[in-house]
Amino acid sequence: MSFSISGKLKVVGETQQIKDTFKKREFVLTDESSNYPQHISFQLVQDSCDLLDGLKEGEEVKVLFNLKGREWTSPQGELKHFNSLDAWRVERMHAGQEPAPMHVHEPPLPQEEDDLPF
Repeated sequence: MSFSISGKLKVVGETQQIKDTFKKREFVLTDESSNYPQHISFQLVQDSCDLLDGLKEGEEVKVLFNLKGREWTSPQGELKHFNSLDAWRVERMHAGQEPAPMHVHEPPLPQEEDDLPF
């Protein structure tokens, strides 16, 4: 299921190499469409990590993303649930214009489960 939201880039993180075969990059978008600004954390994974290249904190963007939920059992046997907002497209917004596409990646294919809680 895909969603989209527009707002201002608040934080643009660096790409992190989590495992030899897995990398991610996090960023925060501020949504000011209601009375109280919302600071929403997203992640990019694998080849999508370069979607933020060329963008700066403070820029207006539109983010297309998938909502994902996972179950994970800790080594102690405790069942936990996690949600993530996986961005797959980021578009720079120009005042009075349609969004200008930056890099575009198709939504990532489901990845095999691992034992990491993220």
